[in-house]
Amino acid sequence: MVHIKSQRELEIMRKCGRLVSSVLQQVAALVQPGVTLIDLDMAAEKLSREAGAVPAFKGYQGFRHTLCLSVNEQVVHGIPSKRALKEGDIVGVDFGLQYEGFYGDSALTIAVGKVPENAARLMQVTKDSLYAAISQAKSGNTLKDLARAIENVVRPHHYGIVREFVGHGIGTRLHEDPQVPNYEEGASNLKLRPGMTIAIEPMINEGTAAVKILEDRWTAVTLDGLLSAHFEHTIAITDGEPEIFTEWENGGLGTLTNHA
Repeated sequence: MVHIKSQRELEIMRKCGRLVSSVLQQVAALVQPGVTLIDLDMAAEKLSREAGAVPAFKGYQGFRHTLCLSVNEQVVHGIPSKRALKEGDIVGVDFGLQYEGFYGDSALTIAVGKVPENAARLMQVTKDSLYAAISQAKSGNTLKDLARAIENVVRPHHYGIVREFVGHGIGTRLHEDPQVPNYEEGASNLKLRPGMTIAIEPMINEGTAAVKILEDRWTAVTLDGLLSAHFEHTIAITDGEPEIFTEWENGGLGTLTNHA
């Protein structure tokens, strides 16, 4: 059941999204060769609590950390550890907050120092596919329109679009209806309506779309060991252009038109 948010609820989610964006940007600034994943996680938790918000992932289905940190071939749900990042790595940073009873969720993939051209290209295409989907997130369009937009950006590069993990509705729960797949075949014809809030999050693999879960029961990795990238925003459907609650580009401005 899809919950349509009131203006009061949207305002709380807007504030939550800004906090998510702020913490993500501060964590991203810490990413450099030699920093450990647990250092990033501890910084994110400290920043979250100082902002008066609660880390959304910590304790969720037994997860013990604030961030999901996924390096190189890791797709999503990587567990923070003492692993030190190296020059040329890419790291997916997935982060959510609960604030005044509502959730915000966002992710970006960050280059560690200078990365190979293939890694930079994968990251750019994945981010472009996110914004392509957001551009279609208008009242009257369907979830298939969003998925088709992602595919149209990704397919020419012959990358794999992960199917096992999808975007989702978000509000008083971290994961609400509807599911928001990143591939057209899996998406429904559910029409978007003003007041809907969803998290769109393409996960794109350099090679095969296939993934496997490691023995820790959390970390998903590419089956072929090639790179993966992940970008995500929480957005609201409006009467006009979609509003991005978690914008971390262009000074954190939250309208699609600010994305060049």
